[in-house]
Amino acid sequence: MAKKKLALDYLEAATRWFGRSPDHLDQAERRALASAARRQASTEDPNRLIDAQAGFGGRLADRVAAFGGSWLFISLFGSFLLGWTVLNTEILGKTAFDPYPYVFLNLVLSMLAAVQAPVILMSQNRQSDKDRQMASHDYEVNLKAEIEIMALHDKLDSLRLEQLTEVIERQQKQLEQLTEMLRK
Repeated sequence: MAKKKLALDYLEAATRWFGRSPDHLDQAERRALASAARRQASTEDPNRLIDAQAGFGGRLADRVAAFGGSWLFISLFGSFLLGWTVLNTEILGKTAFDPYPYVFLNLVLSMLAAVQAPVILMSQNRQSDKDRQMASHDYEVNLKAEIEIMALHDKLDSLRLEQLTEVIERQQKQLEQLTEMLRK
């Protein structure tokens, strides 16, 4: 029963805090209110959720993009290009399978770029989705923190009002006692 009352207090206070009724709150605001009312932490990690939902293609795209954007890839690819040019210029000379201007190498590089670019774009799209979900999660956590702070302010105001009421009642009793003493 106490939890039910607590949830109702949060919903009633939502009108004061947000300036609109609970029916007009968006999903994030409702989730933050419900989480605060249940005294439940907002600990869901969006990265873990997205990674768990990722299929084989998404995970592969992330790995390809991570490797393609590394110094290891640049070093290996630079070594490959240097080896190709040395092999076809110095070592094989006139019998080279791809003599200067390296037309076959240009074809291979074009095909690699044609495959690598969409894979990297897929990885960037997944990262954008992660960023959006992280931003949404951060918003909800911040909103919940604001709700908790506003609830604490309300509780402090209530305690202060209670204390002031007690002080006024005591003063009233003391005045009555003084008035009674003066009459005697």
